[in-house]
Amino acid sequence: MTDLPAPPLPPLRDVINRHGLFATKALGQNFLFDEQLLDRIARVPGKLKGENVLEVGPGPGGLTRALLRAGANVTAIEMDKRCLPALAELSDAFPGQLTVIGGDATKIDPATLFDGPWHVAANLPYNVGTQLFTGWLSGQKWPPQWKSLTLMFQLEVAERIVAQPGTDAYGRLAVLAQWRSAPRIAMKVHRSAFTPPPKVMSAIIHVEPGTMPEGVSARMLERVTEAAFGQRRKMLRQSLKGLPGALDALEALGIDPQRRAETLSVDEFVSIARVLTK
Repeated sequence: MTDLPAPPLPPLRDVINRHGLFATKALGQNFLFDEQLLDRIARVPGKLKGENVLEVGPGPGGLTRALLRAGANVTAIEMDKRCLPALAELSDAFPGQLTVIGGDATKIDPATLFDGPWHVAANLPYNVGTQLFTGWLSGQKWPPQWKSLTLMFQLEVAERIVAQPGTDAYGRLAVLAQWRSAPRIAMKVHRSAFTPPPKVMSAIIHVEPGTMPEGVSARMLERVTEAAFGQRRKMLRQSLKGLPGALDALEALGIDPQRRAETLSVDEFVSIARVLTK
């Protein structure tokens, strides 16, 4: 790859108007036009020159432009066919850097798209963001093939991902995000930055994989957290009684069965799953 300057591109608003694009509520779309903000988001994962990046829901290509300017090799999955011509123009402007796939990201395995590791960077459609996120965090194989996740969420969801025990935001999503990876809120994004403006604030979450605790089945941890937080206002002796061996695990670990799920640390959930994995 040469170090030629990025080609001049027309303003995003002009591209959207020329192609007759508008954000569709059914697809959870909200477009970002601020190029400086988009460049800041593209810098969150660190240096991307020559790195593979998966982008989900690029829309008209605002973040895509920033990722390409950063030197990334981008594979973008977009199910809105209206956006494909605008993305094709970007592909022409950055030869060899952008591959566009028309389709549903929830039905495509990223492992089939790359020969080596990749980053994920996306202004995720609100309606499928959490589903995709938990999918990337799941599975027994660890570390994953992705090197980092840089994702736009509603601020409320972002706060649930990084929440600590004993807080209202703490729940299953926090445990699944934190037990073997390190999530942080990299930046907040005001609703006025979007077109159309959503009703809520947004935030960029950055996640890097950490060390997986030994002797724990990822699926078992998912089952434990699903049971515990499925009835989060009940004591553990009630919420976990339907999970074979769970109450015995609490006793073995010295965890008071009268506690509620939101009071347990991530490490305590991991310890319960480890006992049940054996």
